[in-house]
Amino acid sequence: MLVSRPLRGWARAQGRAPGLRWLCCCENDRADADKGVRWMRVAITGSTGLVGGALAADLASDGHQVIRLVRRPPRGGGEVGWDPLTAGSLNPAALSGIAAVVHLAGAPIAAGRWTDARKAELRASRITSTDTLVQAMTAATDRPAVLLCGSAIGWYGDTSDRAVDETAPAGSGFLAELVRDWEAAAWQARPAGIRVASLRSGIVLSRRGGMLSRLVPLFRLGLGARIGAGSQYVSWVTLTDEVRAIRFLLDQPALDGPVNLTAPEPVTNAELTTALGRVLGRPALLRVPAPLLRAGLGEVSSELLSGARVLPRKLTEAGFTFRYPDLAGALTAELAPGQPAA
Repeated sequence: MLVSRPLRGWARAQGRAPGLRWLCCCENDRADADKGVRWMRVAITGSTGLVGGALAADLASDGHQVIRLVRRPPRGGGEVGWDPLTAGSLNPAALSGIAAVVHLAGAPIAAGRWTDARKAELRASRITSTDTLVQAMTAATDRPAVLLCGSAIGWYGDTSDRAVDETAPAGSGFLAELVRDWEAAAWQARPAGIRVASLRSGIVLSRRGGMLSRLVPLFRLGLGARIGAGSQYVSWVTLTDEVRAIRFLLDQPALDGPVNLTAPEPVTNAELTTALGRVLGRPALLRVPAPLLRAGLGEVSSELLSGARVLPRKLTEAGFTFRYPDLAGALTAELAPGQPAA
């Protein structure tokens, strides 16, 4: 994938010189530059996570230089240390000459009960970290042109069976408020001429991690179950298409603001349960009662018992094609023999 021309277009639109450092091969690779070979430097937060790790590997495999922002002491020139919760901890010079920043860091949403302390941690890991990152980006001498910031379809709240796209207003509840403030923090980079897109991701399906990796062992044991009534919608996307969509957005200077990263065919929880059981050849006849979930998980259960039917309007209108648009094909491909074990 070539990204130099669209980024150059964005630079021109912002009044920047087209010969920016991130559009050229480094000085040691001038022979490749003469041949028209282009690569870019991309900084990624959350690069040890499911999506961040896959994105970093995919970019590197195409010859792009990935700079990982890490909370621990950096190991080598491909890493930069920072403290996401401390303003000024990220040296702006570390981002000078970077083409784009992809911000995917954040504490896991459903890793425990939403106590007041846990809610504060979830907010700080997303909003404060974004503030810290934007501060460094805007202060960089040769600042990045693009910020792709993590977000979530939690923005929409519970939409029942009503389909929504990026034009829909924010819903209600803790997650909707969190996502609203998270996106607002990222948007602070916009006045500095940085293109900002918020990645409203759905449930990312991968055998290597996330929800699917936790469900597969249970389903193999015959313990597959729908949650509550099972009528709540699940808006999902494969890890493959999540990474492809992020790469696509790096290459689309006209796309900014919220972008739904969800497959075009959301399903109900009951349909997901049936499809997964069918692909694994196991029955999935059980049901987890809503009162049991509420007793065990507290407020977190509201996110499992409600749903959002989200459509990727911006991606599809921009010409993005999903490799796995339907759930049956996605699960079959992800769980096919020879795939990495969960």
